[in-house]
Amino acid sequence: MAQPSPSSTTYPSFFTPSHVNKTAAGQLFCQFLSLQSASAAMSKSDSPITQFYNCRVLRDHKLVEDYLYVQDGKIIDPAKMFWDEMRLPDVRIDCKGGIVSPGYIDVQINGAYGYDFSNDTELIQEAVDNISKGLLLQGCTSYCPTTVSSRPEIYHKVLPFLGPREGSIENGAAILGAHVEGPFISPQKKGAHELATLRTAKNGLADFDECYGLDNLRKNVAYVTMAPEVEGIIDTIPKLIEATGINISSGHSNSTSAQANLAHQNGAKMITHLFNAMHAFHQRDPGIIGLLGASESRPFYGIICDGVHVHPHSVMIAYYAHPTGACLVTDAMSAQSLPDGSYKLGKMDVDVHSGHAYIKGTDTIAGSIVDLASCVRNFIKFTGASKVEALENATLHPAQMLGIADRKGTLNHGADADVLILDDNLNVERIFVGGTEATRDNVKFHHKM
Repeated sequence: MAQPSPSSTTYPSFFTPSHVNKTAAGQLFCQFLSLQSASAAMSKSDSPITQFYNCRVLRDHKLVEDYLYVQDGKIIDPAKMFWDEMRLPDVRIDCKGGIVSPGYIDVQINGAYGYDFSNDTELIQEAVDNISKGLLLQGCTSYCPTTVSSRPEIYHKVLPFLGPREGSIENGAAILGAHVEGPFISPQKKGAHELATLRTAKNGLADFDECYGLDNLRKNVAYVTMAPEVEGIIDTIPKLIEATGINISSGHSNSTSAQANLAHQNGAKMITHLFNAMHAFHQRDPGIIGLLGASESRPFYGIICDGVHVHPHSVMIAYYAHPTGACLVTDAMSAQSLPDGSYKLGKMDVDVHSGHAYIKGTDTIAGSIVDLASCVRNFIKFTGASKVEALENATLHPAQMLGIADRKGTLNHGADADVLILDDNLNVERIFVGGTEATRDNVKFHHKM
């Protein structure tokens, strides 16, 4: 194979420590290339290796000028590739000075492109497939499909379609398991949920089994939103976690600060769409919102940065109170990415106009129509946060909340190669899922007709 000259070679970061003379490094590098050619048969894997270069990589809470290496759908350690396997990249991707980030993770989305996870029960596979592909092309590489409060037969029908699924060009964005929002929530804080579906847990685990099916929760659900003050909830939280392994989030709640704190102590680790559908902050009893000021461990919290659900000043207050707990969510409904008009959120009729979604004939907000990439940019606008902070709110923090940061939400070695290339304004330029680039040419989907 033809060898580059030492002066024209671009060296991997692990190959050229600052004290090494570039010419000497180049000579050593060229010697390596000769060895590599002779030792190809010794390689541990024939799978192609991709190198992202000319980029700033989001890693260890910083943007660092570095390379990123991908093989078999995973982020790999280049030192092992270089020294153990004696290989060089097969494909090189010029990021043109852009930012390389993990793919975005949306842990609360009710629907998009005309489809609704709670309402389209007869089209649920079609809904999952098309929403997953559409989200992928937005830069959302993983998500939790969200159901609103429904009757048991709906959960038994749709949850098996919302369980974990790998992301790919064929599947679209990875599914991390469903987010089941309700029906164990407060009637006073039901928001856009149907009152007739709400229930209590006075019989403990038996009520959850009857509503969802405990096996359904184990296999298909990432987390459940419930109101701590609803009868039976606080006592059942630890039993439910032990029986199913799911995560618990407090939300749609009128709970006092004491009730919210007890639910958190019993295992709840998230607050669903902070500030929305909950006890308003009061200096003597701050309710669920008060958990952000707790002296002990504080929960993660979802926050909708569409400029409609939460005032920018409120976003800033939350973020400055607990910056490492913020998880940007869209809470998007079926009208996301579609024109104004009439849509469904579960069984509720929704009017969408001028960027707002309301239950028909009311002023009750019914989810958003924003995408997660816009939420990331809005977060910087609202708070003055750094790019790193904003990006981690849509990547690292939701992965930590779900307990999957070993494979999602980071670019650490061994993580899934779900990668975005962004410009300096955090516009999504290129998208990779499992190391394969997703484009409108190879990811085909359609809106609900």
